Amino acid sequence: MPVKVQVKSEIKADAKTEGLKLTDNAMCVLERRYLKKDKQGKPSETVEDMFRRVARTIAMGELIYNPKADVRSREDEFYNIMTRLEFLPNSPTLMNAGRELGQLSACFVLPVDDSIESIFDAVKHTAMIHKSGGGTGFSFSRLRPEQDRVGTTGGVASGPVSFMRAFDVATDVIKQGGTRRGANMAILSIDHPDIMKFIHAKDKAGVLTNFNLSVAITDKFMQAVKDGVDYDLLNPHNGEVVSRLNATEVFNKIVHMAWKTGDPGIVFIDRINAYNPTPQLGRIESTNPCGEQPLLPYESCNLGSINLSRMVTVSGGQAVVDYKKLSRVVKSAVRFLDNVIDVNKFPLPQIEEMTKKSRKIGLGVMGFADMLLELGIPYNSENSIKLAEEIMCFVNEEAHKFSSELAVERGVFPAYRGSIYEKSGRPMRNASCTTIAPTGTLSIIAGCSSGIEPHFALCFTRNILDGTKMIEVNPYFERAAKEGGYYSEELIKSLAEGAHLDEADVPAEAKELFVTAHQIVPEWHVRIQAAFQKCTDNAVSKTVNFSREAVEGDVAEVYKMAHDSNLKGITIYRDGSREDQPMSTGKAENKIETPAAVVNPNLAPRKRSKVTQGITERVTTGCGYIYVTVNSDEHGICEVFSSLGKAGGCASAQLESTCRLISLALRSGMEVASVVKQLRGIRCPSIAWDDSKAVLSCADAIASVLEKHVDGYTQPVAGSAKTVSANALVRNIAGQCPECGSILVYQEGCFICPGCGYTKC
Repeated sequence: MPVKVQVKSEIKADAKTEGLKLTDNAMCVLERRYLKKDKQGKPSETVEDMFRRVARTIAMGELIYNPKADVRSREDEFYNIMTRLEFLPNSPTLMNAGRELGQLSACFVLPVDDSIESIFDAVKHTAMIHKSGGGTGFSFSRLRPEQDRVGTTGGVASGPVSFMRAFDVATDVIKQGGTRRGANMAILSIDHPDIMKFIHAKDKAGVLTNFNLSVAITDKFMQAVKDGVDYDLLNPHNGEVVSRLNATEVFNKIVHMAWKTGDPGIVFIDRINAYNPTPQLGRIESTNPCGEQPLLPYESCNLGSINLSRMVTVSGGQAVVDYKKLSRVVKSAVRFLDNVIDVNKFPLPQIEEMTKKSRKIGLGVMGFADMLLELGIPYNSENSIKLAEEIMCFVNEEAHKFSSELAVERGVFPAYRGSIYEKSGRPMRNASCTTIAPTGTLSIIAGCSSGIEPHFALCFTRNILDGTKMIEVNPYFERAAKEGGYYSEELIKSLAEGAHLDEADVPAEAKELFVTAHQIVPEWHVRIQAAFQKCTDNAVSKTVNFSREAVEGDVAEVYKMAHDSNLKGITIYRDGSREDQPMSTGKAENKIETPAAVVNPNLAPRKRSKVTQGITERVTTGCGYIYVTVNSDEHGICEVFSSLGKAGGCASAQLESTCRLISLALRSGMEVASVVKQLRGIRCPSIAWDDSKAVLSCADAIASVLEKHVDGYTQPVAGSAKTVSANALVRNIAGQCPECGSILVYQEGCFICPGCGYTKC
């Protein structure tokens, strides 16, 4: 059927929700993930009902401190800031408030001590947290290194990276609140003896897919990098120096892997602890999955974000920031988030105890890029830096001011004695008040840009079920283009297909104002993050985007700049650096073309050679041993056979059909990596371990065998003596959201679909 194209960007009112204006994307996200559903899976509440449910539940917290409180008025206050899309709490609060689960926090940190009991208690607790809708962070720095002697058994330790796999598999089979897979952060200290293994932990595709990795870097290490000297590796079990490494060489390895795969990131752990509000409770070792919320072991934090695009007004014919309105929303948001702590149903008693000791909240912002457009300020400009610092310092000071007022009304947080606030003499209800967190789905609901990120694109294509392609246009750009007289459907279509505005026939001021993420050089990304970090209690979620052509030296300079700019951490992402990353634009030069000999246009399989050579490998699966045979002819891998132990009947027939289709695809010229991609990660109810790796199904087992043939396997190019490595083709395997087919973008440490709100985190 012909593909219809509709240009769609306006914000419209939900027919069931009086006065509440939501985009089509917002309605899609809300219906799929947030609204209550009946037994048939259909929404049983309207969006208005959802916001009323949340507002009523959070307002009930007032009664704890004042039995005569006007709960209805407070409920209306909370309801209004949400339905006006001025403020939204983190997803677990929207999903679970007023419902049986009742777990309202987004981020947690769990301790992992050097014992089997502690490690597997943490695995169990991780599963409980993910089931309730939260994400988890861990420091594995306390675990003794690989091959270290274990005194109780006389054996040797497996090391942190080995144990991380147990957490990864547990995450793989537990969905967050029944809606999505959980996310984890793994942190290892730069002076841990297994640091090199950790840095390379995600070198191979398909490993630790449910983890973000970050190296905890000290100021001492960064000085050693500058000086080019060696530094000590310490056994955490006894504090002894076990060896030394050259700091510059280790730093360059981190840079190389970040450039290659996006992992690991880095956190500046000394700087985080310099701002630890409760040092008497312990040293901070880890953060939540996206790195913006440093927490002590067993602490949790509930987050919320103010929509800056709603904080602009017109005065004297000019758009200006409405600081009076912003102050009002900050005040309501701080009270809202403090109430969440009291009405929350925590997944573990240890978490409830620790969270209520410090009462940390994380108020942040979203819609910054939209605010800039309304004010006519380019993202990559000195005025943008100035506004970022001004806005966040105002939000932070107002949040602290009202937290002090709440402390007078309700009391200081229990761990106040010995905190940094006691030393300054300022009463505080909350040990921390501000955090700039990822707002992927929240910003879709609010109809604004994500967090403090620039716009990823001015237009993108959303695939509709009936085959229609709907082009979503940035409403600020659409309005400016129509008012400026340069709007056309041809322009919109070209931008949706990946063209840049600087290539179009539009005024120079439009090109300057409507810049997108990949047009902004890394230095500006860091400077924007630093401007927000200057007045943020916790940390800032921000991705520094690099083009595909960026070199490792570019990444190294950004890391050094981040440290010099007093950031608490930094995340970089080079376009195309992850196997499953989609092309960020539709431009032909950004796509990897498939060689003619690798993909036959007619998809006609070559005849099977009379003689083939191959190997057979045994893999443990949940159904028993599977024996996978991979054969090659003179052109390369051509067929796969498999048999499953004593299996017969349906299981045997399914395996045979799977292998026949694989063989047909290989002899038709499909690259091995594409076949692996399709099979990898398919899960059945029975999961097994083989060679310290999870085998999720028989299909996954076949993929694991085929995958070993990708790196070294080459195929001849027709009419040429050249060969093409199959591994070079891996990057063009994926590209679409698995739920709606739209393009995925990488922001705030995660792949996010702007079309339907799907996220891999």
